[in-house]
Parts: sequence; structure tokens; C-alpha cells
Amino acid sequence: MRHPLSTRVAVLMGIASAAPALQAADTAADALPWHDAAQMVVVTTPNWNADHGTLRTFTREGRRWHATGVAFDVTVGRAGLGWGIGLHPPQAEGPRKAEGDGRAPAGVFAIGTAFGYADTADTALNYTPMTATDWCIDVADSPLYNSIVDTREVGEAAVEGSTEPMRRDIHVDGDQRYRQGFVIEHNPRREAAAGSCIFAHLWSAPGVPTAGCTAMADAHMRALLRWIDPAQRPVFVQLTAEDYARLQAAWRLPALPDAST
Repeated sequence: MRHPLSTRVAVLMGIASAAPALQAADTAADALPWHDAAQMVVVTTPNWNADHGTLRTFTREGRRWHATGVAFDVTVGRAGLGWGIGLHPPQAEGPRKAEGDGRAPAGVFAIGTAFGYADTADTALNYTPMTATDWCIDVADSPLYNSIVDTREVGEAAVEGSTEPMRRDIHVDGDQRYRQGFVIEHNPRREAAAGSCIFAHLWSAPGVPTAGCTAMADAHMRALLRWIDPAQRPVFVQLTAEDYARLQAAWRLPALPDAST
């Protein structure tokens, strides 16, 4: 059945009028700093104050994201999440990450160097073995704030007041949390007191939250380190479930099978 000419014209006009909007959306998506990411690590939490969440991994083919592996439990900051400083634009609603607030950063972040206690690791990421002289500086007024440094290079005085030895097994009663992990590039410009030394690392025990990092079981960390491929321009996304749903389309994030966590 042929539709009246007026109907066909209206349909064609509707398609034509929608084209600029679609083109504008594509242009905006292409401007995202992570527009070419082909791997995404996604952590979602139930709300801003939850100290736990779910981690999922995705790969992208063309414009479509595909889930890889299985979802698993993680813990985040003991006070929940707060907007961090990363690749994403500033957000008006919700708490902001600050030094010592017990919140893990929310947003989209580059993935930095892998680290650990062993000399080598099964990962394609750049890997730095930690020694007794390596520290991450969490002293907000330090010129080395939010940097991992070696006292053999910067001197013992440079790490005075820092609470983040990278060999916690040596300095903190055998602590294994930093035995394997990687840097989440929060606050890369090192803004004073905006939060420092943010990692994905091992949890001290199942379900135990962190001071602001994202923690997981040993087996999951090993698998994640093997999976992350720097050639795929991976990013780390951490959001509340509500904010993930709100931003998913605009930020070109993968659809989640269950957006409740």
C-alpha cells in the first residue's frame, strides 16, 4: 500500500531533521578524551556512600561494547565515592574527592603503571617492581604530591610525613595489599589536597573497604592485569549506578546487564 505523498514527505522531513542532531551527538562523542578506548574497566556502586561495588570489563568493536569475563565484587573507599579529577568533565552534583576523606574517585580515568612486590608480572602494562625505598607521597603541600618516588633519588626528607610506603609488607607488618596492583590516574595535575595515591590493589580481606582505592581478590587482580592491553587504550570508569545510567549514553559507556550495582 502506497502512503499519501504528504505522509511520505513528512517522514523524509523527519529523517532529515534528525540527521543534524545525530551528527552533533557523534561529534560530541568523538570529542570525548576516551573516544578511541577499546577496553573499559567499569566499577559501579549502589550509591555515593557504599563501600563496595561490582567490576566488569568490556571490549569495543566499532561502536559496540561487549562484556568480557565475569563480573566480580570489589571494595572502594570506606566513605564511598566522590568525584575525582580525570578524563571526564567536572560534575556539579555529588561529593568531591579530597585528601583523606576516605572516598574513592568517581569518573573516567587513564590506567597507569602496574606495580608489585615481585620483579616481574604477567601484564602488558608497564610494570615497576616496588622496593623498600619506594613511597607514594600523600602530603598535600609536597612538590612531589601524588607521585611514587624512590628515596635513593629524592632523599629521605622528601617522604617525611607520607603514609604510603609501596612495600607495605616491609613497612606495615607484612601487609600484602600492594603485592599486585596498578595506578588509577586520578588527579594527574597533582592539585593540592584533591586526593593522591589512588590504585587498584588487593583487598586485605574479602569485603574490607579501603582508604580511597579499589580493592579485589588476588585471582581477579591477576586476571585483570593479564587482560588490560595498553595498545587498546584502556580506561577505568567508576560511578554510582544512578550516575552511570544518567551518563551512559552521553559518555558512550557500555550498557550494563544489571544497573542496580
